Amino acid sequence: MIRYQARHNTVYDYGDPVTLSHHLAHLKPRDSARQRLLKHELRVVPEPSTWNERTDGFGNPIVQFAMEEPHQRLIVESVIEIEIKAAKPPADEDCPAWDLLRARLDEAAPDTLSIHTFRQDSTLVEAAAEFADYAAPDFTPGRPIVAAVRALTSRIHEEFAFDPQATTVTTPPSEVLEVKRGVCQDFAHLMIACLRSVGLPARYVSGYLRTTPPPGRPRLVGADQSHAWVAVWIGGDRWLEFDPTNDCIPSLDHITVAHGRDYDDVAPLRGIIVGGGPHRLQVGVDVVPVKNEAAPKV
Repeated sequence: MIRYQARHNTVYDYGDPVTLSHHLAHLKPRDSARQRLLKHELRVVPEPSTWNERTDGFGNPIVQFAMEEPHQRLIVESVIEIEIKAAKPPADEDCPAWDLLRARLDEAAPDTLSIHTFRQDSTLVEAAAEFADYAAPDFTPGRPIVAAVRALTSRIHEEFAFDPQATTVTTPPSEVLEVKRGVCQDFAHLMIACLRSVGLPARYVSGYLRTTPPPGRPRLVGADQSHAWVAVWIGGDRWLEFDPTNDCIPSLDHITVAHGRDYDDVAPLRGIIVGGGPHRLQVGVDVVPVKNEAAPKV
């Protein structure tokens, strides 16, 4: 178990005054079996004229706020303190075969109806034969679900190059599959497309990744990053997370903020503004272990 303090800074500098703006933030982490939120503070400059906290349709905490006075800079700073437990993935033999799970969903058993949302097409991810074909070597008949998804995770990691210049936030998974390049969001969308194309429910997970500097190099403030990975349904109320960018099952270095059908559901900050003109965006994430303090008992 480890406790972190994470700071996520977003700064917009506008070329012209913004006279009115409305924003929605997915910046407060949700609790789960693997993590517990201890503190959260969200600071916005200029001070919003309206502020509303609630949960979205997926159970993620969100904040809606608006500014009604002219401004040329927007600062949104989210600071959290959170406790993370090491992941304990089930053994392959303790999980059903992937095609057995698919058959249960096809029969629409009452306990699986709420899972179907993550099996259907979403704004940025659509199932297609090309994704099923790509996943086919890993999803052989009768293979345990965890083994099959772990193999797909590893293959995406091995066959795709991390390249921030290759894609944009709206690049479809079909293009990523063709160019074999992209970033964590692209690899998560591609993996979700593959899983849904073979009939399995899959969620997009947004959060933070604690990075480790090379040996002998100092850790740079703000060098950590927003990150994205995937959760797949493995039966009952169980979901298991996989990170295709790093070929791992998320554990102590991953902090979950929100989950949805794809990035469009859980973008950290989005909004509608009046005015503004050209703008410049700066984003920094810093994840630091909290030292010399015993973690509270759960």
